[in-house]
Amino acid sequence: MDATDLRLACARCMCVGFHGHHVDDALADMLDRGVGGVILFARNVASRGQVRELCLDIKRRARGLVYIGVDQEGGRVQRLVDGFTAIPSMREVGRQGPQAAGRWGRVIARELRSVNIDLDFAPVVDVDSNPSNPVIGERSFGTETGTVSECAVEFIQMMQLMGVGACSKHFPGHGDTNKDSHHDLPSLPHTMERLGLTELPPFAASIQAGVAGIMTAHILFEALDPDVPATLSRRVVQGMLRDELGYDGMVLTDDLEMKAVADRWPLGDAAVLALGAGVDVALVCHDHGRQVEVHEALVRAAESGALEPARVHEAARRVRRFMQRFVR
Repeated sequence: MDATDLRLACARCMCVGFHGHHVDDALADMLDRGVGGVILFARNVASRGQVRELCLDIKRRARGLVYIGVDQEGGRVQRLVDGFTAIPSMREVGRQGPQAAGRWGRVIARELRSVNIDLDFAPVVDVDSNPSNPVIGERSFGTETGTVSECAVEFIQMMQLMGVGACSKHFPGHGDTNKDSHHDLPSLPHTMERLGLTELPPFAASIQAGVAGIMTAHILFEALDPDVPATLSRRVVQGMLRDELGYDGMVLTDDLEMKAVADRWPLGDAAVLALGAGVDVALVCHDHGRQVEVHEALVRAAESGALEPARVHEAARRVRRFMQRFVR
């Protein structure tokens, strides 16, 4: 792989956010670099028609294919509101059962597809096992592992049948934390037995359902890796998710700008660690300077051998495979 190909492959392994209702200079720069994905937030949305045109413009300007994603979970996490169906919380959906989850997966996908969005960062498959959890709660299908697994499968299969990739999150499980990783680094002391009984089954079910993406959690799992959060841990991503659970789809970080990571590692170093751990896509959702920092750090690490070029190529291949299946 020559230097140009390596730079492009590193950009492919990034998903970035931007500000405003139109492609600005910052996003244009990342598209010129060849970034693989763009994530939309409420700050990017004015109307249904505007979102459709924005997504078309992003895809026209992209260097090759680019996927566009959004957090359209339902309940309090719904980025597209005006002109879109109001989605109940997944807790409400979970109470109605798997068929309801499938119906909502279909509704959400139809609306995302109609505005040129290719990936939904949903469903949340964390089991809501801690009433004090400040970040999951009603975003989860429920407090029972079986309910979450069954609803996740129907949601994923129906969404992907309608042509939008689903992304189960937050691996290996954010349901029992009492801290929000947007603001701090949660740590969980669970044994492997506990993880196998509660946290992991919905991810295993998602994999069996053919889920297009899995997002990692910025959480320290002491039994798996006491040194770094799951997002940056080779034992968690390559060891557990890839080798033990057999997942060969696209693995994405949660936003690296969240304080659980950004307060402890330079973002470029964090992205290099994440890709080295087996992650395929580094999300950098807000700051253009940090996006450039991450891209340049990945390129330097790959050129120096600190990050094996073959690992970058493998990650870019998984991104390309996702694009070929879902990008319109």
